[in-house]
Amino acid sequence: MDFELNPEELAFQSAVRKFGDAVLRPNEKRIDTEGEIPREVLAGMAELGLLAMPVPEQYGGIGASAVLTEIAAEEVGRGDFSMATAVFFLLEAGWGSILARHGTEEAKREILPPVCRGKAFLGIGTTEPSGGSDLARLRTEARRDGKEFRIRGEKAFISGVEEAKALGGGHLTLVKDGGGDGFHFLYVPTRSPGITTRRFENMGRMGISTGGIVYDDVRVPERYLVGKEGHGFGCAMEGFSVARTFVAAACVGAAERALEVGAEWIKQREVFGQPLAKFEAIQFEYVDLFTQVEAVKWQCRRAAWLLDRAAAGATPAQRSEVDRTVAAVKLAAPQVAFDTVRRVMMWFGAAGYTKEVGLELGFRGIMSYLVGAEGGLNIMRIILGRELLGKEYVPYK
Repeated sequence: MDFELNPEELAFQSAVRKFGDAVLRPNEKRIDTEGEIPREVLAGMAELGLLAMPVPEQYGGIGASAVLTEIAAEEVGRGDFSMATAVFFLLEAGWGSILARHGTEEAKREILPPVCRGKAFLGIGTTEPSGGSDLARLRTEARRDGKEFRIRGEKAFISGVEEAKALGGGHLTLVKDGGGDGFHFLYVPTRSPGITTRRFENMGRMGISTGGIVYDDVRVPERYLVGKEGHGFGCAMEGFSVARTFVAAACVGAAERALEVGAEWIKQREVFGQPLAKFEAIQFEYVDLFTQVEAVKWQCRRAAWLLDRAAAGATPAQRSEVDRTVAAVKLAAPQVAFDTVRRVMMWFGAAGYTKEVGLELGFRGIMSYLVGAEGGLNIMRIILGRELLGKEYVPYK
């Protein structure tokens, strides 16, 4: 693996950072207070090629590698500290790549171009009211009826419910095979007859909705089947590996921004006649945080590199390495980012608790990745235990 970015990657990184500084930062408080990402922001992301980046050019994307997408995810997380835009970005990138890889030709040509233009939303629907981590025991089911599937059930804590209604689009949805033992992975348009939704009120990430979806005999044409019929579980797990890598990258970007804000503050804020940065308690804490963020950043870059290598065909050993690395970085990055923001807030004293400083945006947004978005921390530990110790030590059947 070459750690040096090539000229094209450097140019793209610079362009995304400029976009983050010029467009995302000035809009992040608006995104948080108004509860949505402005259409002009999405249009700007589409123009830059940021939406569903890995999708091949013939379907509207730019055919980006996982490494290039990971770099962009860092910059989006740095730009909109609330993490709302990062969530939108990683959903389109992660699940757009899965649809492009495993969807039918008809579905790809219909769904992906508007997603890449910011004219439709694409998300993931797995979690249910009874739980989100034990995906093998989902209750929502789909039965084949001729050239359609009929879905009954309910999903909960799904990102982008309102966006899919407003923009158009839907979610790649994991359901039980009502006539067998397997699972189907289906693209389900949110505007389909028989679907009702409701929005949940979160503490953070206010710019992208979270909600529930009820399916009452919803009919989905067979062209929306992703992967092989009855074998959708593997497609969903592949998608989570991709999305989790980009989650980690966004957390890295947010942590780097917090450190930048903190460093500027401790160099100019004087206490007892000298800058805070001269006090070893603060200086050493800054150095420790920088070291942790830097370590997880390169761990994240390696995860993306492994995803690119696996895309060309992976052996079981290489697939295990991907699962291990992605789970490790998804376990580490949100914790490091959250701890970084928390500690930097404390350097500001009472001011750190105010919305004027703005660190609380990241504090609230990053929390979502600690409690479960794209897989909770303990699920990452279970995956790592399985890959490191063997499947016989997994605590469930």
